[in-house]
Amino acid sequence: MILAVCRVVGRLVQTVGQPPVVGEMLAGVVLGPSVLGALLPGVESALFPTELRPVLYVVGQIGLVAFMFHVGWDFRADRLRGVARSAGLVSMAGLVVPLLLGVLLIFAAGERTGALAPDVSLTVSGLFVGVALAVTAFPMLARIIAERNLAKTRFGALSLGAGAVDDAAAWVLLAGVFGIAGGSAGKVSVALAGGCGLIAVLAVTMRLRGRTVLLAERTGPDQLLLALVGVLFLVAWYTDVIGLYAVFGAFSLGVVFPRSPRLDHTVETLKPVGLIFVPLFFTYSGLNTDFTLLGSGPVLLFTAGCVVVAVVGKFGACWLAARAAGEPNPVALRIGALMNARGLMQLVALNLGLAAGIVTQAMFSALVVVAITTTVMASPLLAFFDRRERVRAGRPRETVGAGSR
Repeated sequence: MILAVCRVVGRLVQTVGQPPVVGEMLAGVVLGPSVLGALLPGVESALFPTELRPVLYVVGQIGLVAFMFHVGWDFRADRLRGVARSAGLVSMAGLVVPLLLGVLLIFAAGERTGALAPDVSLTVSGLFVGVALAVTAFPMLARIIAERNLAKTRFGALSLGAGAVDDAAAWVLLAGVFGIAGGSAGKVSVALAGGCGLIAVLAVTMRLRGRTVLLAERTGPDQLLLALVGVLFLVAWYTDVIGLYAVFGAFSLGVVFPRSPRLDHTVETLKPVGLIFVPLFFTYSGLNTDFTLLGSGPVLLFTAGCVVVAVVGKFGACWLAARAAGEPNPVALRIGALMNARGLMQLVALNLGLAAGIVTQAMFSALVVVAITTTVMASPLLAFFDRRERVRAGRPRETVGAGSR
């Protein structure tokens, strides 16, 4: 049922210029209480009983890990050599500005929003909303870039690099928020120390690429696939334990993974796992989303405020940072449009916050609106910028009137 609905919604959104991944995200909401539960509550409860939801979550994680490993494998670190400075500035702006704006929004609105958990301090709620608005939908961004064949463009490579750094830092901050909520700074220390350990291991892996290729040539296809899956999920488990989330371990391993015809074939064999199982995670998030909770005036105003803060803090800040780094305006605008998408990673953060008791169902639903809105904006903005450039390129040069300076 999930795969069928995702395919139908994906085809529908493609007719309006959206990538299929947006359809998968919307399909999760359609299958939840916001649509199916409101129209046919008996059908929704029969399809997705409470005891099934943990299974959806776990299998969805498997799909995310496989998908992000393939994204990392497709990613070329050498493309960042000419854009490292710009990517750093864009990442910093895209993290700090929406974080501060989100905190200010919560402190300004306070309890009047009607969406805050009563037993959670204003500081924790503000920090969580700020981090949630600062997250970039890195897997979503990667799929949009891949589906539109933008990986070889300057703004595509720069956005991937900035998005990866942005999200890694955001997950460290999120671990800090959970540490503050639990009265402990241990999670932050574990995330930082574990991240340094991961970098060291990946550096060693890069130095041993040649030996790994030779060993792969002597290994049978079945054993090689088993070894790849084992190492992949070991790294994903490790990054999940230290608080950086499993997808970053998978992406990092994909970036440094050796290349050879045999290894490339093994990686391609794993690709369908992500395409099949990722929609299950969208459905799991959709089951926690109930748009009927947005019916009150304060919650609606809070939702609108979050959308405005999200767009200004991400699109605006990343565009300005790219311009400050010397990027031309067409490149900077596209970077802002891509970095503004939040989609999958914000859904992951919201699910963690909901499980920790920091997020209420009303806040969850409000921030899902932010995730959908900012993600849906990406493709139309890119198409608009493309059309505008084509119009300008085809416009004849304006002549200067006589007597004008």
